[in-house]
Amino acid sequence: MISEPETKVPPAELRTLAEFRYQLRRFLSFSEVATEQRGIAAQQYQLIQAIAAVPEGQRASISYLAERMVLRHNSTVELVDRAERAGMVRREPDENDLRRSLVRLTPSGERMLQELAVEHLKELAPRCEHLIRALVELQRASRGGGALAEG
Repeated sequence: MISEPETKVPPAELRTLAEFRYQLRRFLSFSEVATEQRGIAAQQYQLIQAIAAVPEGQRASISYLAERMVLRHNSTVELVDRAERAGMVRREPDENDLRRSLVRLTPSGERMLQELAVEHLKELAPRCEHLIRALVELQRASRGGGALAEG
């Protein structure tokens, strides 16, 4: 038997959550199509983004990339293997720890990243307003005592 939750989410908050998810899903759907048209998987684009966005002083190790991609270590290794075969990344030994390798973009990977980033930014621009509005409404609900504040 399923019990009733202690807190009920008001219909307005449910609609806002649904709108936020819809806008995210539309963008992700665009991303999947855009990357496939370029001949790579969406995860490979996410991988080259993660490599390019490594903070100053940090390195793109498999562990770091697994964390950023929200993947298990072995899944990240397989993803890097595929990206390496596609010529987008290369592995280099970590001079500080020879047990691990670091992943770097190749010139081909950098070109792919730049081309796709331009397309993604153009697609995202008109969605920003909808996404921001949904986030602000959800933030307001969480601060104003709505179901989000109680959870």
